[in-house]
Amino acid sequence: MTDRDLALKSFALRRRMLRLIHGAGAGHTGGGLSCLDILNVLYNRVLNITPETVASPTRDRYVQSKGHCVEALYAVMADRGYFPDSDLDTVCHYRSYYVGHPTRKIRGMEMNTGALGHGLPICLGMALAAKMDGATNRVFTLLGDGELAEGSNWEAAMAAAHHKLDNLVAILDHNTLQITGHTRDVLSNEPLDEKWRAFGWEVSIVDGHDYAALTAALTTPPAAGKPLFILANTIKGKGVSFMENVGKWHHGVPSETELAQALAELTAAERKLQEASA
Repeated sequence: MTDRDLALKSFALRRRMLRLIHGAGAGHTGGGLSCLDILNVLYNRVLNITPETVASPTRDRYVQSKGHCVEALYAVMADRGYFPDSDLDTVCHYRSYYVGHPTRKIRGMEMNTGALGHGLPICLGMALAAKMDGATNRVFTLLGDGELAEGSNWEAAMAAAHHKLDNLVAILDHNTLQITGHTRDVLSNEPLDEKWRAFGWEVSIVDGHDYAALTAALTTPPAAGKPLFILANTIKGKGVSFMENVGKWHHGVPSETELAQALAELTAAERKLQEASA
């Protein structure tokens, strides 16, 4: 799948995500739009897992630590065939397993998440178990930058370096906004690259909307004995003009008018790309 193919797919996935949030009446729109390109690359180019191998001991593991942005993950996994796309019409509906955070009741979901700061420690255990078993699979997790205020992340970071878990990859959706404002104002965690290096990790800084850069960072063999931290610089609300870098869309449901405008913008951008690359 080419970069162009991934870009075109992202337009469709963004539209699907927005529609399901609108139908659900709930959702973390801004963060879902910021991390969607990362998930697109992971599931279509990187992860050694398919709908047929979700129970294979040799599969790669992916845990979405920022579980509140599950709507983007739902859209990507449905597109890959882990479950029918029609299931997404039930998100947050009565008796649906498709709730506002990942749950293992859904095929292909590795772990229930939502309480921030849990994903990286869980993946630490998965990666350590793989090392002890002599397995070659890798373990990936997606973090939010506001989530790094949770101390459990730093305990896991220290332990991962100590155990030389070069099969562990932590990706940060670095959109710099959390529910109460910019991370630099709520509780500054910069400079993140220096902090993760100080904890013993290899660090890669990429544009989180650049498919080639993400692919290179996620597929380049890691330094021996070092876990990998990918600082993916992203835009909250990516792709929708009135949502980009606007804090209120951390959690927000578009109205009928807003949804129509957002879908129209994404479709126009998609057509522009198609014409430019025809």
